Amino acid sequence: MTKPVFRFAPSPNGRLHLGHAYSALLNARMAAEASGRFLLRMEDIDTARCTPELEQAIYDDLHWLGLSWEEPVRRQSEHFAEYRNALTRLADEGLVYPAFLSRAQVHSLINDAHAKGTPWPTDPDGAPLYPPNERNLTEQQQLEFMATGAPYAWRLDMEKALAATGEPLFWNESGAGPQGETGRVAANPADWGDVVIARKDTPTSYHLSVVVDDALQGVTHIVRGRDLFHATSVHRLLQRLLDLPEPLYHHHDLVLAGDGFKLSKSRRDTSLEGLREQGWTPDDIYARLKL
Repeated sequence: MTKPVFRFAPSPNGRLHLGHAYSALLNARMAAEASGRFLLRMEDIDTARCTPELEQAIYDDLHWLGLSWEEPVRRQSEHFAEYRNALTRLADEGLVYPAFLSRAQVHSLINDAHAKGTPWPTDPDGAPLYPPNERNLTEQQQLEFMATGAPYAWRLDMEKALAATGEPLFWNESGAGPQGETGRVAANPADWGDVVIARKDTPTSYHLSVVVDDALQGVTHIVRGRDLFHATSVHRLLQRLLDLPEPLYHHHDLVLAGDGFKLSKSRRDTSLEGLREQGWTPDDIYARLKL
């Protein structure tokens, strides 16, 4: 049997906070308890916001916490070709389409619907679903839109994707979802509508790159915050469509700020850097996180 493989995968677009510390430490602890491997990955497909300075800050924060990991660290920005291959496979099977509506145009359609008293469906995060009309554009119409230079996103045709799987999807959960969901959990990717899989200038998205990376790195156990619980439905769908292995999942509690809100990289009062400057020690962090 191969060793279990765990990973912590932050985005270097801001400083780590207590929530990141909890996830990193929990991954490392669970890997050690399972005599497994612990990987660090930089999810830096947003090359505009992710910087080498912030990446180095992540290394500094994690070393300060006493963590170590296998080298080399995988950077998503160095693997666009692999994501493009996965996107091409989905495109060849007719499961993605270029979507051209701008955010303003989508909001206009939503406002029109609301004015008529028609509710607009939203995804599990509360964001409005994309109107699927552009699924029906002909190839010639798509090419004409592309030729204008207008920005577009590649979206998954959810109806075709679900039909291609041929059977219901599930995942094995050792943590718990927002409503206490655990054990064998039914995936509901349709709740997300036609999710973005890639963009005109970036041949991937969070959803696509994370499943490709986890498969290529042999990740067997995905331990992450409960805010990503529902996104697992999309990931299980992509894993099935791309013939990727199914990991085990563990969604953990979120670390909340004193006001009860989810921590954010913009909140310096809970960043590891800010706490360190206030005199906090790694032991103080472990105590705060009850680790």
